[in-house]
Amino acid sequence: MATITRYPFVAHLRSTTTMHVHHLAGGRVRHSGPGTSFWFRPMSAAISEVPVDDREQSVLVPVRSADLQQLSAAGVVTYRFADPVLAATRVDFAVDVAKGVWLRTPLETVGGMIHGAAAAAVTSTLAGLDLRAALATPPAELATRVTAALAVDERLTAVGVEVVGVRFGLLRPEPDVERALQTPAREVIQQEADRATFERRAVAVEREAAIGQNELASRIDLEARRERLVAQQGANDRREAEEKAAAQAVGVRAEAERTTALAEASAQALRLTGAAEAEAERARLAAYEQASPAVLLALAAREAAGNLPHVDQLVLTPDLLSGVLARLTAGAEDGAR
Repeated sequence: MATITRYPFVAHLRSTTTMHVHHLAGGRVRHSGPGTSFWFRPMSAAISEVPVDDREQSVLVPVRSADLQQLSAAGVVTYRFADPVLAATRVDFAVDVAKGVWLRTPLETVGGMIHGAAAAAVTSTLAGLDLRAALATPPAELATRVTAALAVDERLTAVGVEVVGVRFGLLRPEPDVERALQTPAREVIQQEADRATFERRAVAVEREAAIGQNELASRIDLEARRERLVAQQGANDRREAEEKAAAQAVGVRAEAERTTALAEASAQALRLTGAAEAEAERARLAAYEQASPAVLLALAAREAAGNLPHVDQLVLTPDLLSGVLARLTAGAEDGAR
């Protein structure tokens, strides 16, 4: 807003570049333009200040569709005062010459005009459409049609307002109707989610089956390898036993051959010994044949004495000695003859 400095009998006004100041004194225009600065007399001055920058006005338009359903269109209208002098003459933009503020609420008045014009444009655009068709209208298309309608609206052009642009969001029905309309889509989405869940479970089951098959194949392969290992171990044990048996057989044969050789050598030695003893016996018998009985008796006594037990004391009686001497004498005579 304008900055007013008061002095005795006069005052000074200084405005910004975004505000158009229109100064009347005595019914004549004294100053008019944006960003002006001037001296004036408060008692005779009539000052209006009109913004020339772009302004935005929010609109919320309720609409009834052809099938008697209520919906709302929320948007924003961007406008500016293309003819501020005209606006100052049609709308009360008067400022307090002491404080520099508006005496009324001119922007609310202009905003009401814009809201009414926008409501009329939206209603005419969506007239005759049912709820689904109205909700399917693109916001950009709706904004374009409303902008075109506001650009030629006589109430707005009469106060110097120029519509720069209009933006609309999504059209919204009543909450219960919106939930009812969302239900089919939600069902479709839920069905898609359920199908995705089932597919994921199916994939998981297939993967588990594949894992189980792989584990089973691994176990079968492991058991086959184990079978080959056991068979190889059995073959190795049999071969080791056969080798041990063959080695033992060779040892037994060698021991038998050695024992046989020892037995043959022993038998040969016994045969030679027996032959030698027989030869000696024959020689001894031949010597005995040529010996006299007394000699044989003496030899027999010697042999008997060698085989008799140990005798500590021997008692010889005269009878024994006489008999022995008689036999010795008889033998000597026979030898002499």
